[in-house]
Amino acid sequence: MTAHDDDGYATILAAFALAALLVVVIAVVHVGSAVSSRHRAQSAADLSALAAAGALDRGVADACSAGELVVNRMGGDMIGCVVEDWDVVVEVSISVELGVFGQRDAVASARAGPA
Repeated sequence: MTAHDDDGYATILAAFALAALLVVVIAVVHVGSAVSSRHRAQSAADLSALAAAGALDRGVADACSAGELVVNRMGGDMIGCVVEDWDVVVEVSISVELGVFGQRDAVASARAGPA
């Protein structure tokens, strides 16, 4: 075996290392996207619950409508709106695209009312 028999192995090794690095970067981007969507869903739920609780004096239907307006402006969908005494509980869903893993929903809920 001579030194010339090893020609090209470093190139193949570098190509495999680059491919592995690319897979890791893509996975990190998808996880970051999912985490970001979860935080957006929680923010939308929090703001929606506060808006609904603020509008509760006009009735349950108006309160949930006010909450849904906030969620829609934030790019989500309101799954549920329940009024328990003077507390409003909302559940929000925001879709996230995860590439080859398909489309999933980030779901969050929040409660707001008088202290």
